[in-house]
Amino acid sequence: MAIMVNQVGYEAEDAGKRAVASAPGGYVLKNAAGETVWRGEAGDAVRDPLCGETLYPLDFGSVRAAGKYRLENESGERSDTFAIGRDVFSGVHNAMVKALYFQRCGCALEEKYAGPYTHAACHMAESRIYGEGDRGLEARGGWHDAGDYGRYITPGAVTVGHLLYAYKLYPQSFRELLHIPESGNKVADVLNECRYELEWMLKMQREDGGVYHKLTAWQHAPFVMPEEDEDDFYAYPVSSLAVADFCACMALAARMYDSVDRMFAWRMEAAAKLSWQWLEKHPEPVLFVNPEGSNTGEYGDSTDADERLWAAAEMLLAARRGEDRSGYMAALQRILATGLAVTDFGWTDVAGFAALAVLTDFRQTAGKEIREIFRGQVLREADRLTDMSTRNVFGMAMEAEDFCWGSNMVVTNRGILLALAWEILRTEIKDMSRDQAREAAARMDRYQEVIQAQIDYLLGKNITGYSFVTGYGDHAYRHPHLRTTAADGIDEPMAGWVSGGPNGKPGDELAVREIPAGTPPMKCYLDREECYSLNEMTIYWNSSAVFVTAFLRSRALAVESHRDSGI
Repeated sequence: MAIMVNQVGYEAEDAGKRAVASAPGGYVLKNAAGETVWRGEAGDAVRDPLCGETLYPLDFGSVRAAGKYRLENESGERSDTFAIGRDVFSGVHNAMVKALYFQRCGCALEEKYAGPYTHAACHMAESRIYGEGDRGLEARGGWHDAGDYGRYITPGAVTVGHLLYAYKLYPQSFRELLHIPESGNKVADVLNECRYELEWMLKMQREDGGVYHKLTAWQHAPFVMPEEDEDDFYAYPVSSLAVADFCACMALAARMYDSVDRMFAWRMEAAAKLSWQWLEKHPEPVLFVNPEGSNTGEYGDSTDADERLWAAAEMLLAARRGEDRSGYMAALQRILATGLAVTDFGWTDVAGFAALAVLTDFRQTAGKEIREIFRGQVLREADRLTDMSTRNVFGMAMEAEDFCWGSNMVVTNRGILLALAWEILRTEIKDMSRDQAREAAARMDRYQEVIQAQIDYLLGKNITGYSFVTGYGDHAYRHPHLRTTAADGIDEPMAGWVSGGPNGKPGDELAVREIPAGTPPMKCYLDREECYSLNEMTIYWNSSAVFVTAFLRSRALAVESHRDSGI
């Protein structure tokens, strides 16, 4: 028996407050004083393909009074507590951004910013360039990528890309100070945090524009604090994957920081141009595989077409007046002509970032033909995902095979796609006929409803009963595969880390042993730090979720503004 809810809460003005129960019958909603404020019946039974159970939807959207609540059934079973109120995602949103501060490498984390999660400066020694004898590289800084202490260009670029586009589209969702060392410098803290990674990325570029693929030890460290990891670090060989992602990220960041720190923006613009020149001189893929014997994250790929597409899109938008754009346009046209999908936002496939670049460019620099290719793919995929969401009781834009390693990024990346589709229609609706506008508004509402369902799932409305964000929810997961939380001697992990989530094909020894073969995919989860294939965290799983909560916060703040102004 279970009653599954978003354990953080629901917006007061949102009519789509939904839960999922494992039993039919009557339910009540009680406030903190134990008073019943709503009664209702569970909906029709649904045999859910993602968890293999028969479940019952609950809809209590009519309740709008702010407060803390529980759902109960006739047998006295209770849900976890949750809030109804205004801007309910502010806390978890900010915590997911602040979590990146705890991954900073090359500096001490002080108590006044980190609370109990302090540690001394780590990985301060000069690194060695693999394959070049004793040649060294000063590359301190950046974020530890995941549960290990490596730093990697491709996931770093993706993380910064998620965050910068979220800030570009929804700046009102990043107004709070995060209590990091730079807070109060009149720059949004999300930009302050991204800069810490960008400064490190710049150190990874060679003089010819090539970019080292990653900076890691030869083997993953044991579960020790970062300052206790004294293994030699290596800058691994240049890949076109890293060069193109670096180029794209620097071109994007140059635009975003131009009004914040022009000198820094110029540095990144120059770095992007240098890497573009490297890409032009190396038109064939230069892929990456780990040298024999090294087991740190590979972040390999079978193609660099999507990375080059993103780089071309960002370089096109970053080009200054009078600059020749023909090379960027030609690259976009050539790659798009292959039929490449442009709807994903992960490290393996970054083509969705090219869609974000082109479709959120108010100048429409790419031109009508290229924009229409991106637009058509995004809207078709958004409609496919909304249809998919009707096939399970949780409203998930997921199918069974989507529960892979890092499935929670699939969840949130699909939220990003739907948010981009929402933005496309928002910009077009003013030029539509009344009937077209009515249809577009209905599609936008549906997209937002599915986006909300993805976050509801992440925060506890799922068959495991866990909120997949540390520190948020009565049953937030507590044992991420993260060396610092395993070694720091503190029972509770720092708040704000997104778990990788259920994995229908678990890949670590404990998960394989403990999860029976044939278990439905949404149930394939254990809150154990040993389970790296289920419960690791990464910077880019967080940033993807931040984008989605930024969208939802922006919609909630817009509703609040309209109500307060009497509109």
